[in-house]
Amino acid sequence: MTTTKYISRILNGIFILILLLFVLDMLTSFEIKSQAIKSFAYFGIMALSPLTLLWNLWAFRTRKGRTIGSTLPTLALVGILIIGPLNIVYSSSAWKTQKVLYQNGHLDFKKVEFQVQDVGALGYNKRTVEVTYLTSLFMMVSPMAKDIDNRVEWIKVDKEVNELELKSPNPPPSAKYSPIR
Repeated sequence: MTTTKYISRILNGIFILILLLFVLDMLTSFEIKSQAIKSFAYFGIMALSPLTLLWNLWAFRTRKGRTIGSTLPTLALVGILIIGPLNIVYSSSAWKTQKVLYQNGHLDFKKVEFQVQDVGALGYNKRTVEVTYLTSLFMMVSPMAKDIDNRVEWIKVDKEVNELELKSPNPPPSAKYSPIR
């Protein structure tokens, strides 16, 4: 095999992996918990779509190869333009757990959490959701049920996690201002 074929396989493989992660995160209840992986997927799709398209148009010699090789990157570029590059950048931040409200009594990896997403200068997005952790890197998210207090399997924990490391607007009692006498 030639160097061009190796590069084509590696580039197209990475592009398909990034596209799969991006589409799963954007369109399904599957979400990326790791900030590094989410940034890699979101910024990678914007950088690799035109790069893969140009490479495939240059590397494939036949018309059929060029058509097949350019279809997926072209569709990804059209999707990026429809969604908007700025919307993709603002969505590239991972949701961070601020507080675990309920813990499932039967399954340790299932929780109800209050989560915050930092969107830069636009502030924070907030949500309360039921989370099922697949690994520490990926999770499945669903809306929180209204009658969760009445269910036997949920245990109220109210555990402060603060993954985003936000400072509380109220200082602790020991740090309050005391006048000098």
